[in-house]
Amino acid sequence: MTMTQLEELWKELKFVSDCPKVTEEVSGKLLKILEDESKIRASKRIQRLVQYSGIKIIKMIEDFDWVFNPTISKEKIMQFRSSDWDIYPRNLVLIGPTGVGKTHLADGLCLDAINRGARVFRISCDELVRKLKNSRNKHAFIKFCSTVRVFCLDELGYVFPSPEEANDIFQIISKRCEVLPTLVTTNLVPSQWGKIFEASTASAILDRLSLKGTFLTLEGKSYRSRVK
Repeated sequence: MTMTQLEELWKELKFVSDCPKVTEEVSGKLLKILEDESKIRASKRIQRLVQYSGIKIIKMIEDFDWVFNPTISKEKIMQFRSSDWDIYPRNLVLIGPTGVGKTHLADGLCLDAINRGARVFRISCDELVRKLKNSRNKHAFIKFCSTVRVFCLDELGYVFPSPEEANDIFQIISKRCEVLPTLVTTNLVPSQWGKIFEASTASAILDRLSLKGTFLTLEGKSYRSRVK
């Protein structure tokens, strides 16, 4: 069994040479060394994924204060979390006023996906609009957003994209539809999305997100109002 484990780990670490045939004793020692190397590489890979993800502050689901706003459904969040949403793509839209923890929950889900090895890109709507406006190669940027394993659009509803930028956002979400998971946080209920998009664009975006999508409304007090 030890030799089989050694061969599997040898392939995982992608050594150029073939796995040596050694005694059980030597195999056990090599296995321990390679297991440590595998853990180090995995840790570095996760660090790189977090660095490239755009997540500014590490916030885990486990750190969320469910007691402060008891109306937020922990059960529904956990149900989505356990649904393999990043593997069998599902969308999630978190709706609620500022400060109730939408970004915390979205970032926590993104970190879950990163810990499973997924490439994640998390960006605020304001930053997305600026990048679409200023990018030297907008089409390449749209392609990246459309194909990254997990795309998280934070704070939809605080900026007003131009019709061209709104169409770009639609293209990103449309291309991901039923293929790759998309997370969105917003302060606007779906019926108000016409405030930031043209009615037809808002309807089309909502239609795409609704496919394999979950919409959850978060209500309560702002966590930023807590007395420290």
